[in-house]
Amino acid sequence: MTAGSAAIRVVVADDHQVVRTGYAALLDTQSDFTVVGTASDGAEAVRICRESHPDVVLMDVRMPELDGIEATRQLLGDDRRDDATGGALPRVLVLTTFDLDEYVYDALRAGASGFLLKDVTAERLFDAVRVVASGQALLAPSVTRRLISEFAQLRPKQDASSKTALSALTPRETQVLRLVAEGLSNPEIAARLVVTEETVKTHVSRVLGKLGLRDRTQAVVAAYESGLVVPGDNSR
Repeated sequence: MTAGSAAIRVVVADDHQVVRTGYAALLDTQSDFTVVGTASDGAEAVRICRESHPDVVLMDVRMPELDGIEATRQLLGDDRRDDATGGALPRVLVLTTFDLDEYVYDALRAGASGFLLKDVTAERLFDAVRVVASGQALLAPSVTRRLISEFAQLRPKQDASSKTALSALTPRETQVLRLVAEGLSNPEIAARLVVTEETVKTHVSRVLGKLGLRDRTQAVVAAYESGLVVPGDNSR
């Protein structure tokens, strides 16, 4: 942690005490992390997050009372702000046992920024929390694409709102969104469009702003659900 930088505030939510305390203990070994609370179910996670304003929440998907999907939905759909803290909403990292878990897709649709397998190594856990806290994409683009593509085929379209929202984008912004959803990184998009990486970052930022999205993971979800990118269609 650099001098003067604030520690990343983390909440750990899991109904298994051994898992919950284990993650908390691991995170506490790092000088740039502060575990500000733990929760044994989704309802407790929501309450603690609203009280402690963490930067990142490690959220188990399957929990009693309120599962991690609904807890994520409540947290990230919460319009309340705290003037004393700035009121920034946390980033949610979903904890799951299986890689392509159907619940993971639901959590991403609810606003989660990515997912981690429960057998993740300590270093991978640390890296994931830091990446998400910084506002970057946690998942490799190809992993995000594989996950969303697989489960988007299992889900009927919810409504036409996501497709309508795309009309606010310029043709170039739409093109950038499509490439993000197809799994390209910013440098790869820059090379494809023959522009600078900074220009791509600007386009991505504008796409997120216009669509009311928090990160690239949500942009991928929106692109699939709007029909901009068709699951299984690898044509460019």
